[in-house]
Amino acid sequence: MEPTHTHHVPGRAPGAPVRAGIPEHGRIPKYYAVKAQVAVLLDDLGEGGLLPAERELAARFEVARETVRQALRELLLEGRLRRVGRGTVVAGPKLEQPLALASYTEGVRRQGRRPGRTLIGLDRLACPTALSPDVGVRPGEPVWHLERVLLADDERVGLESTYVAVERAPGLDTEFEPDSSFYGYLRDRLGIGFGDADERLETVLATPREALLIGTPPALPMLLIHRVSRDTDGRPLERVRSLYRGDRFSFTTHLRGGG
Repeated sequence: MEPTHTHHVPGRAPGAPVRAGIPEHGRIPKYYAVKAQVAVLLDDLGEGGLLPAERELAARFEVARETVRQALRELLLEGRLRRVGRGTVVAGPKLEQPLALASYTEGVRRQGRRPGRTLIGLDRLACPTALSPDVGVRPGEPVWHLERVLLADDERVGLESTYVAVERAPGLDTEFEPDSSFYGYLRDRLGIGFGDADERLETVLATPREALLIGTPPALPMLLIHRVSRDTDGRPLERVRSLYRGDRFSFTTHLRGGG
């Protein structure tokens, strides 16, 4: 059996990629070397710091501008950089959203950010057959479809689409403030508590419409969460499709050992 070699990278932070991304054969693409150098520069600049122009970076690292451009593209996709007007600045840390029965509003506030939502539409429609089990009504009965852009400190960071039976929230179109927490409305105004939910998380690309609403390039990876919730009596309550910017969000959860 061939011996197993353990590589040690001095100064590598816990949880960082093994060998800092360098393959075992030691050869790395030129753009990746530039990306590593720019990442060090970002730490020096700090959040909100303005990145030098591509031309200046190309001269500093003695590479073609296209090589710099590819490195910056990856850093943008990873959320290390963000565009502001015609410039590029160092982005702040990603928002950590818990995978728990808590609202988006609560999750963002815990991190000292200001949550908000912009209403795209609130429509009343006949419940499709496929949706029926998730919201607890028969096909054809009325359901609400609530669609909102998610905000954090006025920055568009996601898109939320919620379905709930009209009989569970009959005054949604007149009583509910669209920029407030839907869960807070159900709990405080209607006395409906959340019992449990099933969630599925996947990575997707936004549709052209979604990218336009969120204000991102269509090629930006998104984190998509499907949630089906039930109330404290076990009755179906809502189905939610939440789309989050992959460059601005990470998700956390606490796991317990099984017996």
